[in-house]
Amino acid sequence: MDLERLIAALDPVDVRGRAPVEVRDLAYDAQAVSDGSLFFCVPGMRADGHDFAPAALERGAVALVVERPLELEVPQLIVDSARASMAVAADAFFGQPTKELTVAGVTGTNGKTTTCFLVYEILVAAGRCPGLLGTVESRVGGEARKMVRTTPEAIDLQRLFRAMIDGGDRSCVMEASSHAIELHRLDRVHFSALAFTNLSHDHLDFHETMERYFTAKRRIFLLGEETPAAINIDDPWGRRLAADLRTLGQEQVLTFGRSSDADLHADEIEQGSGGTRIRIGELELRSSLCGAFNAENLLTAVALARLLGIEDGAIETGVAALVGVPGRFETVDRGQEFAVVVDYAHTPDALERVLRAARELTRGRLICVFGCGGDRDREKRPLMGEIAAGLSDLAIVTSDNPRSEEPQTIVDQILEGIGEASVEVELDRRTAIGQALSEARPGEVVVIAGKGHEQGQEIAGQVLPFDDREVAGELLEELRAKR
Repeated sequence: MDLERLIAALDPVDVRGRAPVEVRDLAYDAQAVSDGSLFFCVPGMRADGHDFAPAALERGAVALVVERPLELEVPQLIVDSARASMAVAADAFFGQPTKELTVAGVTGTNGKTTTCFLVYEILVAAGRCPGLLGTVESRVGGEARKMVRTTPEAIDLQRLFRAMIDGGDRSCVMEASSHAIELHRLDRVHFSALAFTNLSHDHLDFHETMERYFTAKRRIFLLGEETPAAINIDDPWGRRLAADLRTLGQEQVLTFGRSSDADLHADEIEQGSGGTRIRIGELELRSSLCGAFNAENLLTAVALARLLGIEDGAIETGVAALVGVPGRFETVDRGQEFAVVVDYAHTPDALERVLRAARELTRGRLICVFGCGGDRDREKRPLMGEIAAGLSDLAIVTSDNPRSEEPQTIVDQILEGIGEASVEVELDRRTAIGQALSEARPGEVVVIAGKGHEQGQEIAGQVLPFDDREVAGELLEELRAKR
């Protein structure tokens, strides 16, 4: 693409060193620059992209997008925000792919991943040839790929959308994180429908307050043209969002929940160890997913599917097709006489939901192993300690992903919320899981919370192999061998 076309799309404040240049790619990481790249000098929390401009030029960059002019002999597009400009440029460079794809987005604190997996299967059943973008994995043209971020940077995101189209996808369901919304990664995504699941304590290290967290989530519903919205009004923030959108004159707002005043609500819900049955009018769904929180995820998926114009038959088929989601209330079975559940629950609300669901399944005690991640929202640590101690018969506090923090410091902050309750502490996560499994008796349930699908543990700058599901399986085999 000629640089002049990107200049027209970006409408920069100024252009220095203007020259006829062909742009062959876009980049924001100097290490990812190839010949002919337009390099975006994005100021970050730990480093400033302007400092890497010389390295980008050495690797073949032919022009820069900057927030301040640099003493370099190269065309420079001066903009107010290099980060926001990435979305605009990427949308233009990759040919506005989301105007060709049907894109459904899911945002909220909890439930995004499972809802996206449900909607993906519904889109498959409806013959919509979907792609998938989320925390666990992406699926592009039928190929599974690992994800680095829940929602990629704008350049990576628009590149993926174009790859989906090239690979034969005609629709996409994706998770929309609050970080991505706030950091302009989604600014030029044309959504066909959006869903809001819930809002609870998380990411306050980034957003600082719940009000600002809500504002970030709300922003995605106000980007560009009016987007049909499915909103959970059982959640107070969701009820507020629905009211806000209707006050602004948005007509396509579909509310859902258990509340009788929701536009879409379940007439019947039956749950057990075998899964969930929900009836919504004439629509009857049977899912292998367990727990009250998954009933909410099912309602979210149905509401989103309705906004996409999908027939009930495809909804029923898609829901039934999803057996489980990696790391989301995932069971580990090695023939033991007690249940072992691995879940990604890493927020107070998510941990409470998982433990309440597990309580419904146990015929004895409920044992919980959990920790909190380092370099993240510290305020939630005592809250999670209080929840684990209050809802479990035995809580074992351990290390999660301590990152640059001392594991004991994190544990001490968790223990602040526990008070007089009795819990056990074991910093080594493998040992803690083994302790929980050794304690479990027939009919009981062990919940291993916090890491879910993750396959590594980040400690002091290193990511060491660690998968709760594999570790639990190995320890269960060892227990069986001993007995």
